Amino acid sequence: MPPLNPMFSTMSVDLWQRGCEQLACELPEPQFSTWISPLPPADIADAGDDGLVASLRVPNRFKLDWIRTQYASRIESVLAELAGRPVRLELALAPREALPARTVAGTPLRPAILPGLPATAGTPVLAPAPTPAPTHRLNSAHTFDTLVAGRANQMARTAALHVAGAPGRMYNPLFIYGGVGLGKTHLIHAVGHALLADRPDARVLYLHAEQFISDVVKNYQRKTFDELKAKYHSLDLLLIDDVQFFAGKERTQEEFFNAFEALLAKRAHIIMTSDTYPKGLANIDERLTSRFDSGLTVAIEPPELEMRVAILLTKARSEGAGLPEDVAFFIAKNVRANVRELEGALRKVLAFAKFSQKEISIALAREALKDLLSIQNRQISVENIQKTVADFYKIKVADMYSKRRPASIARPRQIAMYLAKELTQKSLPEIGDLFGGRDHTTVLHAVRKVGGERHKDTELNQQLHVLEQTLKG
Repeated sequence: MPPLNPMFSTMSVDLWQRGCEQLACELPEPQFSTWISPLPPADIADAGDDGLVASLRVPNRFKLDWIRTQYASRIESVLAELAGRPVRLELALAPREALPARTVAGTPLRPAILPGLPATAGTPVLAPAPTPAPTHRLNSAHTFDTLVAGRANQMARTAALHVAGAPGRMYNPLFIYGGVGLGKTHLIHAVGHALLADRPDARVLYLHAEQFISDVVKNYQRKTFDELKAKYHSLDLLLIDDVQFFAGKERTQEEFFNAFEALLAKRAHIIMTSDTYPKGLANIDERLTSRFDSGLTVAIEPPELEMRVAILLTKARSEGAGLPEDVAFFIAKNVRANVRELEGALRKVLAFAKFSQKEISIALAREALKDLLSIQNRQISVENIQKTVADFYKIKVADMYSKRRPASIARPRQIAMYLAKELTQKSLPEIGDLFGGRDHTTVLHAVRKVGGERHKDTELNQQLHVLEQTLKG
């Protein structure tokens, strides 16, 4: 590839700058400031008839993969449009900066005499100190690579990726809420792993809210709150699960508020999970819930059918098992609650196949899950859904079948139709018959309307979550 002459080098820097200016206009500001703005200028070389090659060095594998999948084609097209020639983007990892003289790969060195050398043999040779055991408490299996992405976790995953790429800069705090077993814990562990891959010396800590409560109680008994502050206030990333457990614990809330303020002041990042959105938390001080809601609040939904199938196939592969797609669809259609129950059902099927020494099939899956299926069929019926929804919205069950259309009745009726489609095996015409002989197109309209609004309306999503948990017992 021909070397760049000084004039072309100046032009290439100008091309990159103009490209960045155009990308700044086209991309949402948070995306541009997180992923594009921090990049060094690309080295642009003339490839003759093949156009130009823009070589871009990024600091770590995580950012390299993300830019390649999300932004590379857009960068190429913008540069090509400005240059009037084809541009190919080449991404590579930047060489790590030289480490300080007294460290090796970030590990502090201490004087040590290597075996076979007398203590008087000149200057002591520096050897790495023993590597301390990791204290971040992260689960090594919970990474972005092992997280199955889908519509149900799309927004939460995207926000988590942004935080991992630029902690402390945006979406701080990040508050993720949703029902049990939907992948909230997996997601926040993934952020911790991604940050440590980028910055091995980062101070990262994951814990359940009950562990924080235990630490507060222990330090309160010992009168050692300076130790508590030293532990939590010095972090770069705090990942804390199930903050709803702080309810009614005033001293814990006070200490967490102090830690929260200290971490934000030093631009450390905080990610929390909960079973409900901040304003729905009971018995937690308002000044704390307002802090929870001051960054970005996102929900993780129960996985849709396609995502449930993908989770099953991915999990089966990780277990070294072959799972036919039709069996995956059968399990996914019958286990809708959450990822944890889905994986539990898969384990039952795999174990049943192993012990019975039979091929995995729909018939085998039906036999392995017969107890689960009978419980579901017995507990969740359209009639049960209608009664539960009517009680929740304080209307009469008879209103579910009536022809009345005031909003106070029509809305709960649509929600009940949506839940009937999601939680039972009934067809649209069958559901319509059970709602006063309505046409299946009416049911379809209700299902699409409520399903679409669920992803935009936090309050509606929370109501549906409560109804689903109630119906599933």
